[in-house]
Amino acid sequence: MHASSASIATAYTLSLAFAVAGAVQLSGTDAIQRAYVRWGYPARASRIAGALELLAAALLAMSAARPIGVALAAMVNFVAVVVLLKNRAYLLALPGLAVTVALPFTLLQNT
Repeated sequence: MHASSASIATAYTLSLAFAVAGAVQLSGTDAIQRAYVRWGYPARASRIAGALELLAAALLAMSAARPIGVALAAMVNFVAVVVLLKNRAYLLALPGLAVTVALPFTLLQNT
């Protein structure tokens, strides 16, 4: 597998992950809203997080906008991981740490 096809596969996989996470956040279920409130954030903050995750997913899926998508995804992911670690949700933070490792691979070019 070439670096280019691996980076494209990584970008699409991360795009799907951010799209699913964004859809879950936007659904605003009671469990999600309770978690935000328990952690000291407004219940509706999940809508903002969901919208940013969906935007990151869309940008990651477009090769011309991928660097911007990586930057946005990295910021959203960083905040999510910090909030989870701050609230001692260590196992929930593990996928975010994996995303942190995978994001730079989406920028690899075939040389």
